[in-house]
Amino acid sequence: MTARLQPIARFGAPFAGQPLAGAADLWFDEVFARHRDGPTARTALAECARDDRVRLTRTRAPICGLTMDRPRIMGVLNVTPDSFSDGGDHITLETAVARARQMAEDADILDIGGESTRPGADEVPVDEEIRRTARVIEAIRDAGIATPISIDTRKARVAEAALDAGADMVNDVAALTFDPELADLVAERDVPVCLMHAQGLPDTMQNDPRYDDVLFDVMDFLDERIGFATSRGIARERIVTDPGIGFGKTLEHNVTLLQNLSLLHDLGLPILLGVSRKRLVGTIGQVETAKDRMAGSVALALHGIQQGAQILRVHDTCETRQALRLQQAMVERGN
Repeated sequence: MTARLQPIARFGAPFAGQPLAGAADLWFDEVFARHRDGPTARTALAECARDDRVRLTRTRAPICGLTMDRPRIMGVLNVTPDSFSDGGDHITLETAVARARQMAEDADILDIGGESTRPGADEVPVDEEIRRTARVIEAIRDAGIATPISIDTRKARVAEAALDAGADMVNDVAALTFDPELADLVAERDVPVCLMHAQGLPDTMQNDPRYDDVLFDVMDFLDERIGFATSRGIARERIVTDPGIGFGKTLEHNVTLLQNLSLLHDLGLPILLGVSRKRLVGTIGQVETAKDRMAGSVALALHGIQQGAQILRVHDTCETRQALRLQQAMVERGN
């Protein structure tokens, strides 16, 4: 069976190999060749097939007009009463627009969600999800905020209303499995879509999740969903991938995925990482309250950048941007 290739990412100077996915500050000259049922071999990049080298090194296509050669911040704006971290904080138009304006100072994309997908959450009716999100997106645009907007939804009708209101991208935690018609809408509108791995639905996904091999199971799932998306007319260069940290996974599963995040580059597409304020941050960092997990979230965000993640989905946009600036300054002074 063909191996999955995991770049062994190096950050900053000395730049002694090939750029990882076209990143300005990441390089590699070796890969782990992984097999589901066999040993892992450490191999020089120069010994890999030409197609593999191209897939791992080429710059990813722009998303929402944003180049993928440097990290991008996606700010989380949930207009829900029950999201795990910011539920109820932005349920009025005034508070939502004010938060969007604040985040737009540091975020490259705003991610608007009207249905909580935290563990144990119930499904929100379509009309209610539209009511929550479309009016907020329209108000953000009416306020003159031009930052690209992503609609965080599993449902075609919700996405359609959001795109009509001024959204630019679809972020689907179900990777087009919940509502296959969403694929047709994305293809018709020719907008980017993020396909995320999840095991089960939010209300049951944390009930004893199991995998044969979490790395290969997640990769195979994303491969299959990419194939489905392109079969429905979605351009491959419009697709972003997300390993789905916290969605139907134990702490051990999440840590394994984070430790091996660079494996997702084998898919040849941009990687979105969403770990902000999640339970694993609280468990490992020993912080109970979600809003107090900013420091641990930033630490994992910087880890993700060093593994080549192109988009960071975060609640604390200002603090994350500050950390990225400091990280970049240290790289520049090391060259």
